[in-house]
This record gives sequence, structure tokens and C-alpha cells, in this order.
Amino acid sequence: MYELAKIEKYRVNKESTELIISIPKDISYIITDKHIKKCEMRFDDGRHISSEQRKKAYATIKDIAAWSGYLPEEQKEWLKYLHIAKTGCEYFSLSSCTVDTAREFINTILEYAVENGVPLTDLASSRTDDIGRYLYFCLKNKKCAVCGKYGEIHHWDAIGMGSDRKKVDDSKHRKICLCRTHHTIAHQRGNTAFEKMYKVYGITYEEGSENDVQSAGTTAG
Repeated sequence: MYELAKIEKYRVNKESTELIISIPKDISYIITDKHIKKCEMRFDDGRHISSEQRKKAYATIKDIAAWSGYLPEEQKEWLKYLHIAKTGCEYFSLSSCTVDTAREFINTILEYAVENGVPLTDLASSRTDDIGRYLYFCLKNKKCAVCGKYGEIHHWDAIGMGSDRKKVDDSKHRKICLCRTHHTIAHQRGNTAFEKMYKVYGITYEEGSENDVQSAGTTAG
């Protein structure tokens, strides 16, 4: 298993370094039930895939494997080759790839999960390493940015009372794709509260176009 840990304190001895680390969940049952005495540690130096990216990737791989029936390790390799076919990148390892490769791989597997209706054990918005691209993909595929169900357009920037939406050019208006339930919540709570609740927001998107998704994350209000 992979868990994200924080180094709280350290002490250097003559032949070793002692660490006090904290993990934000109870994993005592693993240590006691399985009598674990050793663990592997990877230190995030900022140049290679981060421990947080690795955790996001493996959590999503596990969810896709549970949905497809493959073993997680088999599913991981299948998704790697899907990503290679999609991007043209070389074969990579999730233990040593670059931050950029990890980000693009997470994009690929999240988009696969959303497109195919794979149930996730956590909100996809908290799994993504590129929120702007994720929001764009949800709009393009008409999937709710919160839960992944089939969705409809919610205009983050109101068009205005009395305007004919079929005639108004809304290409500069921010939008988000939401299912009927979350669309109703957005109207009831308001955009500011909704963004705080679900960590998603509207972006500029013109239906039928291939906008630059790299800039989508800069349109939050």
C-alpha cells in the first residue's frame, strides 16, 4: 500500500537517521495484524513524481481495476500502454518518472474513468493534478464535474434575465458541467459556496471547439 506521510522530526546518530513521521489516517491494524516491521520510503525531492501524485495514480488505478475485474498490477500496465498510445511518450515507471509525465498519466486515467463511468472512491476533482483540464474534459463529454454522472451545462456567469440563450454568444461566459442534482445545489447555494464545497468552478468553453485546456485553470472566479 502507498500512504502520504509527513516528516515531523529527525535525529542523526553515528550510523543512522531516526525519523518521526505522521500519516493522516489510522493504519495500526496493518502493523499489528500483519506484524510489519519494515517499510519502504521514497523521498520527494521535487524533480521526480511526487508521493502525492503517486498516491492519486494508484488510487485511481485501484478503482478502475475494481470496475474492470483486472488485478491492479495488470490494470496499471494496461493504462500505461493506453497513455503511451495516446501521447506517444516512452515507457515509464511510477516510481521514477518526471512530475510532468505523472501529471499527464493522471489526466489520462481520470479521463478514462470519467468517460467510462468508473465509480471512484473519492471525488475526481481531488484526484486530478490538472483541475483546468479535468473541468474542460467534463464539459466536452457532458459528465458532472462533481460525481461523473451525465450532466448539463451550468452557466457560472449568468447570461441575464430575459436573454435568449440560443442567440446570446456565451463563448466568453464561464461554464461547468453538472448533473441535475449538483446543478440544483449550485443554484441553491450559489457559486462561491459551491466552489468551497466541491473544489470545482466554471471555465470558459465553447461547445464543439478544441480550446487550449492548459489555460482553463486560470478562469476561476
